[in-house]
Amino acid sequence: MGLITGLLTLPLAPVRGTVALGRVIQEQAEKEAYDDSAVRTALAELGSARAAGELSEEEIAEAEDALLEELIAIRRFGK
Repeated sequence: MGLITGLLTLPLAPVRGTVALGRVIQEQAEKEAYDDSAVRTALAELGSARAAGELSEEEIAEAEDALLEELIAIRRFGK
């Protein structure tokens, strides 16, 4: 960028900074939205709860179904 162009577009600097910040926020939000580690952790906790007998089989089955649906959706849209 030349000196003249830099001076003429100087008033647009805050807009460019805002756009760049928006891109960074969007990328981070997409990473978090498509991260399946929270679902995997919840599934592991359900396994522990099953082993300890803390929940009924019906409650565990419902929770597993919900978590597996979420995991499938993450993998489907994450690609």
